[in-house]
Amino acid sequence: MLNFRFRPVLALCALAATLALTAVEADARVGGSFGSRGSRTFSAPPPTATAPKATAPINRTMTQPGAATRPQTAPTGGFFNRPGLFGGMFGGLLAGFLGAGLIGMLFGGGFLSGLGGFASFLGLLLQIGLVVIVARLAWSWWQRRNQPAHAYAGGASLRDVTPASPSRPMLGGLGGVGGASGATTVTAADFDTFERLLGEVQTAYGEEDLGKLRARLTPEMLSYFAEELAANASRGVVNKISDVKLLQGDLAEAWREGDTDYASVAMRYALNDQVVDRATGRVVEGGADQATEVWTFMRGRGGNWLLSAIQQT
Repeated sequence: MLNFRFRPVLALCALAATLALTAVEADARVGGSFGSRGSRTFSAPPPTATAPKATAPINRTMTQPGAATRPQTAPTGGFFNRPGLFGGMFGGLLAGFLGAGLIGMLFGGGFLSGLGGFASFLGLLLQIGLVVIVARLAWSWWQRRNQPAHAYAGGASLRDVTPASPSRPMLGGLGGVGGASGATTVTAADFDTFERLLGEVQTAYGEEDLGKLRARLTPEMLSYFAEELAANASRGVVNKISDVKLLQGDLAEAWREGDTDYASVAMRYALNDQVVDRATGRVVEGGADQATEVWTFMRGRGGNWLLSAIQQT
């Protein structure tokens, strides 16, 4: 009878222990999908060979929906958007002819009598029509120039390491990445930088070194990493990360917005990920692990690449 009474209590204790272990495991490494990808913040990056499945949407960001850069659109009303036979430049010319005929009829000279005095005005209308055509062409050019130019997955391989082929592969098709006007060209040197940042960011986080993180993250990302470190400190643990090694990676997309370049890269990497008790040094959770994530990097014109978003796959 006594055992029966205590069964609910024992079940609750077991559940609490399970949740505690789950919480510790979830805090190993910076998890979740967070940061900003410019105008692509709320759009999933294209799948790649490294990350063929859907990427988790960003759920922590300082970018507000609708506030990201949007392609400019033509005016919805006025002269530029009048459709049909009687719209636009032709409508203006037709209205001029009708106006001249009506004036002639009112003064008793017939419908076409007003055209004699209208000859010079016709030349003016033709000039206005030419100006309108040039203005519309200029507007269309300006729209195309201000739309983000994209380069998509399928050409460039960051790394493709297998036991049979441990060396770096040929970056076939890399020259075609960003070939469209205004697009970002991602070079082999950029890929080396992405791989270096992967290791440096994870190691600096494991060392709780905000100074090193500040030089490699956007201010927004730095705030998220600082929150994780503060949460670990309050729990009395340290998330030690070491032996970070890129196993495979490729470009998902690259684009330019104004003076800012963006590149989203899918990366599968190995690491030693441990949660250690801050006071005793005892390993609470973790060990050798692998992860596949999409990291987005950004740089201002002439600046260095910084990590601006991480998404889980």
